[in-house]
Amino acid sequence: MTSFYDARGNLYAVVAPAEVRRLGIALPASAAEAAQARADWSAQAIEALCGWTPGTRPEGAKAHRSDGLLVGPFQDAPPFDLLIVNTDGTLAERSGNGLTIFSQALTEQGLLPAKGPTELRVHHDKADGVSPVATQVEPAQVAGVPGFWLDLGKPAFGPQAVGAQQGVENDGSSCVDLSRVLGLARLCPEWSRSQFVRVGNPHCVTLVGDASALPSNRQMSEAPLAAALTRIAYAMPTGSGEPCPAGVNLQWAWLEGPQRIAARVFERGEGPTASSGTSASAVASAAWRVGWVKAGEVAVVMPGGTAPLRLEERGGELVRVSLFGTAVGIA
Repeated sequence: MTSFYDARGNLYAVVAPAEVRRLGIALPASAAEAAQARADWSAQAIEALCGWTPGTRPEGAKAHRSDGLLVGPFQDAPPFDLLIVNTDGTLAERSGNGLTIFSQALTEQGLLPAKGPTELRVHHDKADGVSPVATQVEPAQVAGVPGFWLDLGKPAFGPQAVGAQQGVENDGSSCVDLSRVLGLARLCPEWSRSQFVRVGNPHCVTLVGDASALPSNRQMSEAPLAAALTRIAYAMPTGSGEPCPAGVNLQWAWLEGPQRIAARVFERGEGPTASSGTSASAVASAAWRVGWVKAGEVAVVMPGGTAPLRLEERGGELVRVSLFGTAVGIA
């Protein structure tokens, strides 16, 4: 059975590997094998499990019922392997909201230990990153709300960290390797200062000086901006693969107040999203990098909700970013 969950407006379907195979889809036995054979089954799985039944798609709704598909677990005991499938059939290396949802699904299945950390391992087929990408999750409460802390590890910064190869210049005004992404700067002059961050997957956080420079999700869904951002964020053949041949998630960030950042998100493989956990982590990391926030608790505000984060600094270096997430099942 496929279950759907909501994490701050980010929707994912969760399905067991055996259920995928019962649909006649040739999903290999292990997550590692399935990742490498992604082209043989992922598009079928998205259509079968995330597509609308004919005549049921609400007016103005997205082309799919969810923002992606989580396939797993491939084991009955930790560590747990899974696959994160974008609606375009590609695989993601990590998703904060996706892993939160997966943790909630494991909890409801009685598989996730009630105390202590558990390792989730996301398998993917990206040539520029290590697979699987491991994340430690631990049940917790924040302000009385039950959920999970996700230890996303140490972020890496700069063009090299995300494999940016073309269409990038040093912005020339900072010692923290800020970049000018030519495609973004051509769209809006205020989008000329970006910080590349890898938090398991690649991100490009564009720093703006005014809330009016944050694009709305509606604007990012409509032509011509949607097409222009797709060319930048998506890998070829859908996009240009510039600046990153493997694609890159785009964020825009504005310092709303002390330790509080407002953000917008355009994901490779999906487009504009109400929220994204790894995007929030990248935004908080980029804000620390340029001195907007200090280590400790940081809030990232997105249209789908506010993500609490913890930044750990040691010796002037950001050594760990952790994300708190919560998820609920939906009909």
